[in-house]
Amino acid sequence: MRAVVTEAYGSPPVLRDVPEPKPGPGELLVRVRASSLNAFDLSVAGGMAKGMMEHRFPVILGRDFAGTVEALGEGAKLFAAGDAVFGVVAKTVLAEGGFAELVTVPEATGVALIPRGMDAVQAGALGVAGLAALASVSAIEPRAGQVVLISGATGGVGSFGVQLATRRGTQVIATARPGEAEDFVRDLGASDVVDYVTGVGLQVRALRPGGVDAVLHFAGDATVLADLIVPGGRLATTLGLGHDQFAGRDLTAVAVMAEPAEPALNGLAAVVAQRLLRVPITRTYALDEVPRAFAEFAGTLGKAAVVIV
Repeated sequence: MRAVVTEAYGSPPVLRDVPEPKPGPGELLVRVRASSLNAFDLSVAGGMAKGMMEHRFPVILGRDFAGTVEALGEGAKLFAAGDAVFGVVAKTVLAEGGFAELVTVPEATGVALIPRGMDAVQAGALGVAGLAALASVSAIEPRAGQVVLISGATGGVGSFGVQLATRRGTQVIATARPGEAEDFVRDLGASDVVDYVTGVGLQVRALRPGGVDAVLHFAGDATVLADLIVPGGRLATTLGLGHDQFAGRDLTAVAVMAEPAEPALNGLAAVVAQRLLRVPITRTYALDEVPRAFAEFAGTLGKAAVVIV
């Protein structure tokens, strides 16, 4: 089968023919129809996951997947052949991924049915970023009427975060460059936009002299952002920081590690199917174009989808 792989630590992604996988006990074999690019994929291709996770080269890239169950491994019984499914490749070893024509995944973790009203391309771009955004918004416990600053609002996680926070009744201040990026986050629900290039702190203070109630940190300098939070406020980050990094500040900091649990995937898919949450796909690539997608990732607003079949 065709797959996009990295062949060594730091080796750039390339399209290769690799052997088709076979499902092990408790696994599903999924014919992949769509996936999407995430920052995690760039980290793996860049060799930054060395020492953190076992690699079995060539590593097939892509953490998201959506497609159709083609076969079941021994003991697998939660899904049936022909089911339309999506989710996250939730394996502790880096070997298989969603940038391939076939992938095996454990049926007990990171897999859910695609509901009616949601197509495979949307589903293939939802898992990793949607779960991270959902966990981040939950961590700050926003209440209606509060103000949330989202740093990194134009990326995949941030673009879901803007929508999920505004659904809670909060006012969102988003970081974005003027022009297309600003229009993008406003269309997702941001009430105000600040340019991260020209000094976030001064702009936020001009809008909210007393500070914001919470921060979602997906990009930027977390210490600068923490200074903008009201006493007793909250900060959630996907970038590996925790409460120890903010000692002496009167805030609660949460390092978010989103688990690909089926209930969370089902919940996200349901609101997408009801058109209450948008999967903000702005670029679409074929499988053989994925190496180019890696090169263009930094300039992507929202999600870059990969359509395989």
